[in-house]
Amino acid sequence: MTGAETAATAVAALSLIAWLYLSQFHGRFWRADQRLRQSAEPDAWPAVAAVVPARDEADVVGTAMRSLLDQDYPGRFHVFLVDDESRDGTAEAARAAAPPDKAEALTVLRTEARPAGWVGKMWAVATGVAAATAGDAEPPTYLLLTDADIAHPGNGLRRLVAKAEAERLDLASLMVRLHCRDGWERLLIPAFVYFFQKLFPFPRVNDPRSPVAAAAGGCMLVRVSALEAAGGMAAIRGAIIDDCALAAALKPRGPIWLGLAEEHRSLRPYDGLGGIWRMVARSAFAQLRHSWLLLAGTVLGMALLYLAPPVIGLWGLVEGWDFAAAAGLAAWAAMAASLVPTLRLYGRPLWEGFLLPMAGLLYAAMTVDSAVAHALGRGGAWKGRVQAGRDAPSA
Repeated sequence: MTGAETAATAVAALSLIAWLYLSQFHGRFWRADQRLRQSAEPDAWPAVAAVVPARDEADVVGTAMRSLLDQDYPGRFHVFLVDDESRDGTAEAARAAAPPDKAEALTVLRTEARPAGWVGKMWAVATGVAAATAGDAEPPTYLLLTDADIAHPGNGLRRLVAKAEAERLDLASLMVRLHCRDGWERLLIPAFVYFFQKLFPFPRVNDPRSPVAAAAGGCMLVRVSALEAAGGMAAIRGAIIDDCALAAALKPRGPIWLGLAEEHRSLRPYDGLGGIWRMVARSAFAQLRHSWLLLAGTVLGMALLYLAPPVIGLWGLVEGWDFAAAAGLAAWAAMAASLVPTLRLYGRPLWEGFLLPMAGLLYAAMTVDSAVAHALGRGGAWKGRVQAGRDAPSA
């Protein structure tokens, strides 16, 4: 056995061992089985206020507002749309979308000057939370923190509240179905959801004994008393990865739950590779706590897990390196198999699991680009703002 063959066999074997470990001992992350099931309904339905920060969302906010205002929720429910310095008529589009008989259930606000230390979205959310919890009316028991490009099914709030009440949750969150139609979305979006599950295994998030905490910002039902005990929105005012920061602040005080949505969906397409790239690059380096050492480890780890198996497997076949080829191809197959439940969630053919190495390579490049942008003073760029922010607490 030559030196090259020995090295290739060792790397392929290490990758295979890593995949066997991930599939068996990493919190069952790949099963994608944490879903919102029917819970026993409470005797009395608590009051809920939805807070929706919106910046330049005129093209989708109307659909999002109608989905909220049409909720089949038996309790008191009010929607607060917070216009975050939009330049495209977002507030007007939101008001126009409200049916006449539901207009009183919608309040449209505009943010005031943003204080130092606050990222834009968090200041918009804080503005909405303050309005929702002020006044003489009965304060809401829960806040539904959602985005202006999310469509909710008619029974979505009812089911979330029923689960939170039945299990006494301080946070119930759903990772909504992301837009997945064109070629780049089909390649990268199921992989994005998969990588998020691998980073924060949902069963561990949902286990009160585990320190792992995460949430998905598109749909978060938060108990008001728990949020206040954690310091309110001010506690995460500078967080770019605000959903996971909120989960990390709440979990030490009470149980949280995170699942995959089947009916809640994102309305916004990603505009090709560039749109997905910007979404990931905005916060990827913040997830690594702006650490260049963690960046190097992440890139090397991604290469070992996603690039080495197909490269060594195919190279070994060409060179006649039986052990290297077998280990590389077995690792590639294990990798592809682990993506199957997420592919099924998105209605994609199972053979696309074998494209995961390509997706992994692109996501590694996005992470490196995120670090470069941070070094150049462009970290956290989103919709015309550059927000350095601070890192979300690690899980």
